[in-house]
Amino acid sequence: MGNDGSIIEGEITKYDERVSVKLERRIDHAPEMVWRMLTDSVHLGQWLAPGSMEPRKGGRIQLDFGNSGTPIDCHIRAWEPNRLLAYSWSAGNDPERPLTWTLTPTGQGTLLSLTLSLPDDDLVAISCAGWDSHLEMLVAALEGISISFPAARFREARAVFQRLAEEQMAA
Repeated sequence: MGNDGSIIEGEITKYDERVSVKLERRIDHAPEMVWRMLTDSVHLGQWLAPGSMEPRKGGRIQLDFGNSGTPIDCHIRAWEPNRLLAYSWSAGNDPERPLTWTLTPTGQGTLLSLTLSLPDDDLVAISCAGWDSHLEMLVAALEGISISFPAARFREARAVFQRLAEEQMAA
């Protein structure tokens, strides 16, 4: 369980030389509002990083993490408003790290699923923990609350995902 009371969980599956990771959040907001936070350049800095996104398939995404990470410059692979968004979380000559956001309407709001495809390396737990933390920031931003990157949650999530990755390797 996270130090903010929310559970840290996800699914990790190994295939070939890659790892598939699925993280989900049930959000009490309509898919249209969640979509806006995921795709509107004005909102990206509230939960992910300052940047820009061209709102279309093939559109360019540029994110600048400053001193805390590698700048991202990629193109949108799938764009179905309020339903599906896919792009690669890679920069330069880094290995491909495709990600897919799926928004499913629920009676209470939206089920947001994030699926990552990662190289099977020692960065899996770090990547999972980073995205888990950014999802917490996204949920807070949807509530109109600005929070800094939750470092304590990141550390806890990294340990959880390291254990899940090790369990997957042993299976």
